[in-house]
Amino acid sequence: MATNRIQPGVVLQPRELHNIDTERVRIPDREGLVHLQFRRFAGCPVCNLHLRSFVERYSEITAASIREVIVFHSRQEELKLHAKDLPFEVIADPDKHLYAEFGVDAAYAAIFDPRAWLPIVRGIGRSLLAIARGKESFPAVNPAGGRFGLPADFLIAPDGTVLACKYGVHAYDQWSVDEMLALARESAAIRRQVHRSSDMGSGPVTDRPVRIVRDLAPLEPGEL
Repeated sequence: MATNRIQPGVVLQPRELHNIDTERVRIPDREGLVHLQFRRFAGCPVCNLHLRSFVERYSEITAASIREVIVFHSRQEELKLHAKDLPFEVIADPDKHLYAEFGVDAAYAAIFDPRAWLPIVRGIGRSLLAIARGKESFPAVNPAGGRFGLPADFLIAPDGTVLACKYGVHAYDQWSVDEMLALARESAAIRRQVHRSSDMGSGPVTDRPVRIVRDLAPLEPGEL
């Protein structure tokens, strides 16, 4: 298990990434929440199964002022082939810089945990059908970063505070759309309560998360 895992309440310093179209992606986003997802490799059937559930409810996600940022440990060229139609910010991180900084692991349990087997079968079936219809391509036989990556989710406030996070223990262990939206609503309610208490001069709020500034190491231009 990684020792540098990020906990709720940590405040991330602003940083700028580039998506697969070389457009700037700022984290945090001043206009709303960021749902930062760490996925596996380009064309991963389990990842595709999961992300399609987010595509189907994209309007709900944007209505909640949430921006989806998806990281894969694959090269930009591969992601342009496999993820070009996703309505999200897709980030290529083939050297796993971000995975290391956020403490996102790989483990054999990713695919050997029995809880992952049914989603794997469903994902492969869905992908094979999409490939047969010409809508998707086969993933690489030996994907960059391997096949044992674990997923992770982070919900990040406009000020950089990590409101919630989840480190998966197998390949399909991540937030559903419903879970993510519920966390966003809960976080918004807590932050409104904190602001009201502050405005009323009621003193410090004891359940406010500890704010620890986490300055992620800057990357050289062109690394992401």
